[in-house]
Amino acid sequence: MPVDTYKKIVVAVDGSQASLKAFKKAVHVAKRNEAELIIAHVVDTKTISTAETYDQSMINRSETYASKLLNEYKAQAQKAGLHKVETHIDYGSPKVRIPKYVAKSFEADLIMCGATGLNAVERFLIGSVSENITRYAPCDVLVVRSDDEDEEESIEDIL
Repeated sequence: MPVDTYKKIVVAVDGSQASLKAFKKAVHVAKRNEAELIIAHVVDTKTISTAETYDQSMINRSETYASKLLNEYKAQAQKAGLHKVETHIDYGSPKVRIPKYVAKSFEADLIMCGATGLNAVERFLIGSVSENITRYAPCDVLVVRSDDEDEEESIEDIL
């Protein structure tokens, strides 16, 4: 493989339209580079711990959601022609876990993520996940922007 190709790509997904767009682009980049694609979701335990005080099943629902999301993405990546696809669920703060733990544990040479995600309040108060990934990543980062005019896309639109 040429030196300027990526071998292990982590794409961070949370179910938002921005992360779907990042996933779709990650599939294309992985195909072009013949790279392994690691589809990662971090269950935000800070948000869950606050809600879990009132509802003990919140962690179970979050894990079920993450598993379903990752399985759908993996199936679409394989349908698009990728052969080396892994999924990974992690726990904690996405802005810390993705660059400092997930990318390092998979020895990623590229992290891809959407410019915005699902948690608008946290982004307003302490900065976006993509901003923190860019700041702390041990490798290249590609932040995928979505236009305001982008229509809602589905995961099947990848092919």
